[in-house]
Amino acid sequence: MTPAINEAKRKKIHHVIHDYEHDTNAQSYGEEAVEKLGVSSDQVFKTLVVSLSGASSKLAVAVVPVSAHLNLKLMAKACGAKKTTMADPREVERATGYVLGGVSPLGQKKRLPTVVDKSAQQYTTMYVSAGRRGLEIELSPSDLQQITQGIFAPIVD
Repeated sequence: MTPAINEAKRKKIHHVIHDYEHDTNAQSYGEEAVEKLGVSSDQVFKTLVVSLSGASSKLAVAVVPVSAHLNLKLMAKACGAKKTTMADPREVERATGYVLGGVSPLGQKKRLPTVVDKSAQQYTTMYVSAGRRGLEIELSPSDLQQITQGIFAPIVD
């Protein structure tokens, strides 16, 4: 069990775990998940961590479709920050407790502000990392938003 799965169970939300053999040579963790799960790259979401600048520098989580690119300006706007940049990988691992490629928006060591791209709302279920490479959790967008105490906003190009 990962902290992400444990949190989903603790919150008693309906979810399905999808485990697949991770290929260490995979170019993209998100694309690998899409291929191995056989679902649309619009329905599988990657978890990205950004650094916010402004009054107080801190980290935030962006949950975006594998098929899209995070728009840093839109993410800054959604977070009420002046600017965002991709966070340092060491900071990401320290704050979330997960390794890159397995960062889940659920069960992080430190709860970070979370923004889920609004496109997730068109799906009954979506897929996000369950806390390690080769492990995805399928859940409803509203359950993800509730657990993370996040918001929905347009954050992709």
